[in-house]
Amino acid sequence: MFLHHSPFWLKAFFPGFTWHIPTKEKTIFLTFDDGPIPDITEQVLALLAKYDAKATFFSIGANVLKHPDIYEMVQNGGHSIGNHTFNHMNGWKTEDAVYLENIRQCQDQLDLQTKLFRPPYGRIKKSQSRVVLQDKQIIMWDVLSGDFSPQITPEICLKKSLQHTRPGSIVLFHDSIKASKNMLHTLPRYLEHFSEKGYRFEALSMQQ
Repeated sequence: MFLHHSPFWLKAFFPGFTWHIPTKEKTIFLTFDDGPIPDITEQVLALLAKYDAKATFFSIGANVLKHPDIYEMVQNGGHSIGNHTFNHMNGWKTEDAVYLENIRQCQDQLDLQTKLFRPPYGRIKKSQSRVVLQDKQIIMWDVLSGDFSPQITPEICLKKSLQHTRPGSIVLFHDSIKASKNMLHTLPRYLEHFSEKGYRFEALSMQQ
């Protein structure tokens, strides 16, 4: 069970985290977790290029190690990169020292300066977040597409993603095998819909 839209009380409980970007402009911040993955990430990049859209890719260090050519394609496309740990670690189930070291390993593998971090599953202990926030932004989401869930159809994934998006929304998709059916149905229609309404798709700044 999950919420497609992050409610105000959840955001209030984690005030130091970034859930959306305050703006009245027609701007959307697309994000993709868990790549780079052969074929899937490449399809995402092609769709984004078609609409002149920029996005932020929260990359797993182990996947960057395995697929450096696709990681380079993401960077060459003008997109932002964020840290998503080296092994997709669940912070709730991991000792702090191990979790923080895994973030560092991912940072080394990314081999660039980025202050963007997203905890896998959105799960991070307060003790871990206090350390991470010393030199990074913890980026959550305003809209959760739900593309990863086998319990929803591609049509529902699209409907909910469209319904909850507003100016400044940080929208979470996954460039993963598990999510590919829902994501690859939703993303092109989502891009078309909001492009026709005059929205721009921008990447999050890696240096804020």
